[in-house]
Amino acid sequence: MASRRHGSGASKASDIVSGVPTGASEGTSSASHAYRSPVDPPIRDPTAYAFTDHFLDRVTQPGRYMTFDAVREAIIHGQLRWNTTDGWRFAYTDAGVRYVVVVEDTETPSPVVVTGWTEVVDSETARAASRFDETDVETIELRSALSDRSDERIPGEIRPREVDRPFTVGNHRVRTTAGDGSVVCTDCGGRFRSKATLTTRHCR
Repeated sequence: MASRRHGSGASKASDIVSGVPTGASEGTSSASHAYRSPVDPPIRDPTAYAFTDHFLDRVTQPGRYMTFDAVREAIIHGQLRWNTTDGWRFAYTDAGVRYVVVVEDTETPSPVVVTGWTEVVDSETARAASRFDETDVETIELRSALSDRSDERIPGEIRPREVDRPFTVGNHRVRTTAGDGSVVCTDCGGRFRSKATLTTRHCR
């Protein structure tokens, strides 16, 4: 697990996320945190959660579309699911996009947001939403395709996409044009057809 970032006001959700409703806590309080087990559902109080470095890095990357407000909404209102790979996930859907937030609150000193990502669940609704433009939706769908089959080359799923604003995968900033079966790094010019290659090949 990535280390938790402390200091500079980054260690708690309450330091970063504004507008957390009073009385949003549900279930076990932080005082009884030490007695929780992995089978206990995580608490629904966003102010109790710290953020891992991994998550904070993701929030700042272009093309992620994960926000602190989305984390707050997911923890308070989202569906809660257990996943054998990641553990507990909150999932909150808004404007045709699902925000997935992975948390851990039984093996760390305090609850933490480990990671998060976005998925398009209703393309038509997302494209009609004022918060997204066509490139935003295309970016989320392309990133999802790369992640879902990360070890495979997926030219057939890249080819329909038109993404003219670079987004970050690994240490590359990539874009693509419709009809091209690769994403192209705007910095090194490399051409890639899989996430595995993007995350293992350095940008030079």
